[in-house]
Amino acid sequence: MDVDQFRAFVAVVDHGTFDAAARALHVTPSAISQRIKSLETAAGAVLMQRTRPVRPTERGLALLRQARQLLHVADETVQQLRAPEASEAGRIRIPIVVNADSIATWFADAVTTIGTAGEVELEVRRDDEHVSADLLRSGEVMAAVTAEPRPVQGCSVRRLGGMTYRAKAARSFVRRWFVDGVDPVRLAAAPVVQFDRKDRMQIGLAERLGITGPLPQTFVPDSTQFVAAVRAGVGWGMVPDLQDPRDELVVLDPAWTAEVTLHWQAWRVASEALDAVTTAVVSAAAGIR
Repeated sequence: MDVDQFRAFVAVVDHGTFDAAARALHVTPSAISQRIKSLETAAGAVLMQRTRPVRPTERGLALLRQARQLLHVADETVQQLRAPEASEAGRIRIPIVVNADSIATWFADAVTTIGTAGEVELEVRRDDEHVSADLLRSGEVMAAVTAEPRPVQGCSVRRLGGMTYRAKAARSFVRRWFVDGVDPVRLAAAPVVQFDRKDRMQIGLAERLGITGPLPQTFVPDSTQFVAAVRAGVGWGMVPDLQDPRDELVVLDPAWTAEVTLHWQAWRVASEALDAVTTAVVSAAAGIR
């Protein structure tokens, strides 16, 4: 196995096809195919399913994280060896995953700090905080904002803070649906705004209240637009305090809250670039503690 084989393998996984990986690495598709075949021969196993998009096999997933770590260490070492004035000195790519509500609120400060420093090529993926740790396990990202407090194997974990969510609605919505007060029966009949089908915030509250039937739902898979839909009276929703700082929405019941504790999990590797990202994220998260 060699670095070029690992780079081809990671590029195919990231870009989804051999042709796209070839364009990203400025080589021919046949060169990518040959490197993957050689890597599979060395590994003694098929590492990827030739589907569209290409998917790593179980053995491929086991190799993916090690391949990313090797390439990261190699790229950062080369950068450190280059003279500071070298025009070809590039940025180190750091792929991470962050939940949508964090991206829409406190995480923007981390992006600003990292971006203005000019040393890291940050790739932010968005996923639910309850599943983002899976991307660490698979090796697809180097760090994650996650609700998982237990460290993923090979990762360090730091508590960032808690985000408080409250069941809220627009005043016009309350007048229409809850004119005689709010209770679980009326809540079950009222429309609700959901982020996506992974979103358990509203469903979790309904289950806590003993509501078992399906809720009339509108899906809005964008954190800012989710709150905008609640403000517009589309439905009620669990709104984080950070997205309604002036309490313009009506709290349906003070007891209907949820607290999500966020953690930062990152690879345990010697990496100045990853350390810089960690410092920026921890600093930006100070406002949610």
